[in-house]
Amino acid sequence: MNLFSPVFSLVLMFLCMAPSWAQARELLGRTGLGYNSQFASSSQSNGVPGISIKYGLAPRSAIEMIAGFYSGTGGTGVAALKYLQTIRSDNYANFYFPLGIGYVSANHTSGIEIIGGLGAEFFIPGVDNVGISFESGLSAENLTSSSGSFVLKTFGVSFVNAGMHYYF
Repeated sequence: MNLFSPVFSLVLMFLCMAPSWAQARELLGRTGLGYNSQFASSSQSNGVPGISIKYGLAPRSAIEMIAGFYSGTGGTGVAALKYLQTIRSDNYANFYFPLGIGYVSANHTSGIEIIGGLGAEFFIPGVDNVGISFESGLSAENLTSSSGSFVLKTFGVSFVNAGMHYYF
């Protein structure tokens, strides 16, 4: 039996039901504390998610700072900054353009990663201060390239990687 088919069906059903329980939130002046595992160093051996802080700069823009590390042998690390520009807020979610740059390191190598794309953050009634995000787009990074040149790739990250945040 193919496990992908039932899992895909459950995810699709979950996404179709989302509008009935999710609601957008005004984030101006609010601080969100959570995690983000989006940058290239998290997919390397001993990769770790970064601790993330989001702050609403204006009614339609926010900034996100990400930092994480693993100090063991072949350690990894990330220090990144993302700008999020909301393109649409509706009753269920905030849709935005993320643009980010990060310093990433893994296995005694370091590099830069630049990302851009589309994302969404959903909020659940009853847990109004928790935002669940996903993003997709393009990434240019020179961490995984053996020559040190930049590699262009697409990315798609679910809430497991794009993160969750608790807003104060």
